[in-house]
Amino acid sequence: MTEAVPAAGTPDRLERRLGTGDAVVIGLGAMIGAGVFAALAPAADAAGSGLLPALGLAAVVAYCNATSSARLAARHPASGGAYVYGREQLGAFWGYLAGWAFVVGKTASCAAMALTVGAYVLPGQERAIAVAAVVALTAVNYAGVRKSAWLTRAIVAVVLAVLAAVAVAALTSDASDAARLDIGADASAYGVLQAAGLLFFAFAGFARVATLGEEVCDPARTIPRAVPVALGVTLAVYAVVATAALSVLGPGALAGSDAPLADTVRAAGADGLVPVVRAGAAVAALGALLALILGVSRTTLAMARDGHLPRGLAAVHPRFRVPHRAELAVGAVVSVLVLTADLRGAIGFSSFGVLAYYAVANASAWTLSAAEGRPPRLVPAVGLAGCAALAFTLPLSSVASGATVLALGATVYGTRRVVLTPRR
Repeated sequence: MTEAVPAAGTPDRLERRLGTGDAVVIGLGAMIGAGVFAALAPAADAAGSGLLPALGLAAVVAYCNATSSARLAARHPASGGAYVYGREQLGAFWGYLAGWAFVVGKTASCAAMALTVGAYVLPGQERAIAVAAVVALTAVNYAGVRKSAWLTRAIVAVVLAVLAAVAVAALTSDASDAARLDIGADASAYGVLQAAGLLFFAFAGFARVATLGEEVCDPARTIPRAVPVALGVTLAVYAVVATAALSVLGPGALAGSDAPLADTVRAAGADGLVPVVRAGAAVAALGALLALILGVSRTTLAMARDGHLPRGLAAVHPRFRVPHRAELAVGAVVSVLVLTADLRGAIGFSSFGVLAYYAVANASAWTLSAAEGRPPRLVPAVGLAGCAALAFTLPLSSVASGATVLALGATVYGTRRVVLTPRR
């Protein structure tokens, strides 16, 4: 069953304003963000010299998830992503569970990105800066999705320039040693899987385009084009940056670094680039936070339309054509979270929730018929198996907290069904 999406002029619907270029940029802004500045160190701690294979494994799972999501988004071009896909293809409960996992996990990601901004801009006052960043970007999103796309385009350009400078400085320095890229005895299969799960955090923004499906022009063509382009560019950038960092620092020093890319350019003898890298990290985190608020607010909108969240959050601003109440609610919750959240813990927790979300997306893609644009069967099968494997090899604390939140969501859903179901 496919949801009928009313015309753009319908008062409670969003307008289709994003072309292919805008969609690619939003995907890049969600992926080429603070993940590359923050996720390399914990991933290297888990995988050791197996960091690059872990990156490749994370990319394979991300590709399968991206392909499944793109096909589903073309079939169901409404806001909400896997929440809508699960609801339409698997049933109301699975859609709800995907939406719950996404909203909770990505809200934690918002807090992590806001704290990253604060840590790079003004250490010691990072929480105050984080709240200011959330308020400012919520205001940008409130003003309309096209303005968000323009700001994201500028952020992506800045971050790519900084990452290019890091790679060139590291790979052309005397400190670079290709022998540090060799895979040694410290790399285990479990460690590589755990690192891939952590690195998936850095890739997980690829479906931001899909969650904005209701605002994309000609989604059946635009989304399947934009998602793989954004994912391919991101993988190439991450592979070059990870290679540069490993070749200069080695897996041990990289694992122990609190600011791996800043330490990379410092070890390469390019101390003048350290402030540039710090600024780039802050800008990257802003870009990721901007895209995250967009995605979470759209899934909140979709769940509110179905009554799983307060229906007032489904309102669309009559002028700016954005889910303004959902955006304000997300901004308020994230502002509270940044006052108590832990950055590294948020990464693992978010990864578990997002992997659960994409597991539902892959299961939904499996049910598509060939006429509905189903991807090759191997794609959703590998994507589903990969999501499960990566989720349950994350650090134990992340698995425990993530599973608890999913169980809580299922309990809330079941309780609502019992309360709202009329007695005969």
